[in-house]
Amino acid sequence: MPSAPKPKTGFVYDDIYLEHRTTPGHPESPARLTAIIDKLKADGVYSRLALLSAPPASLERVQTIHTPKYVARARASCETGDEYLDSLDVPISRKSYTVALAAVGGVLGAVDAVMKGEVANAFCAVRPPGHHALAERAMGFCIFNNVAIAARYLQQQHGLSKVLIVDWDVHHGNGTQAAFYDDPTVLYFSTHQYPFYPGSGTEAEKGRGPGLNYTINVPLPGGSDDQDYLEAFEKKLQPAALAFAPQFVLISAGFDAHQDDTLGGMRVTTEGFGKLSRIVKSIADRCCQGRLISVLEGGYGLPGLAASVAAHLRVLMDLKTELSGEMNRN
Repeated sequence: MPSAPKPKTGFVYDDIYLEHRTTPGHPESPARLTAIIDKLKADGVYSRLALLSAPPASLERVQTIHTPKYVARARASCETGDEYLDSLDVPISRKSYTVALAAVGGVLGAVDAVMKGEVANAFCAVRPPGHHALAERAMGFCIFNNVAIAARYLQQQHGLSKVLIVDWDVHHGNGTQAAFYDDPTVLYFSTHQYPFYPGSGTEAEKGRGPGLNYTINVPLPGGSDDQDYLEAFEKKLQPAALAFAPQFVLISAGFDAHQDDTLGGMRVTTEGFGKLSRIVKSIADRCCQGRLISVLEGGYGLPGLAASVAAHLRVLMDLKTELSGEMNRN
């Protein structure tokens, strides 16, 4: 009897994510997602993915991380046509609240698909990003904290007790850290440029109370390259993650540490992101049957962003082909 086909890598995308309109010339634009889709199709990767969709997240799910008062303010600000939510670094449009709910819903749908074994793992090409969003405040282009909500969903809906969040965005995920700062059931690990926006993420920030030592920050100076990141992942992340033994791995996958990014000041290559992806995937393979979801955060130089997502997906898909020369040049 032939064996069942191996589950594919899931891919979350919906055209509704393009409807979150930021100000003209803003780096967090719909073009980020269209650049990713175009690259994946050109590389022949897109056709090999399992396309996933999901309904918008319920208020109940969003409010596991965000306060009802904040959620109501976000909705009202968008529906009344305000240009910004809470600060000038969160431009919004009338559909932004609807899009933000759809982004969370897409991530939760990916969680369900992985937990049911319908896909092996998944990448969520969603926007707006989320890791700066606090319980009561939008900031840093972020409205709802997609990854934080997913972690709570894994615990409350799927009964898992330990979740690992790996954040390799060039900016520290202050919102995610704050959500779990006193929580020993979520291990939060972040590499990020420091000093840099939003100003948090020092090594001294290790958690509080029962959550002490369940937050691990590895601040890196501007100009850090592949080797600096690999060293942090191999020497800091791997031993901590294996000791924690997560039942699920979430990645806040920002690609703005790329050497060609327009906002960051790091020198990570496309191939470097592939290597980081292999390390995190190996943790998931060893600890939790490969259960892993990555969620798009930053990344604003479009060619580097698109190439890095493609490299990341090749690792998730276990494609044995080597990174192409074109990808190495990006």
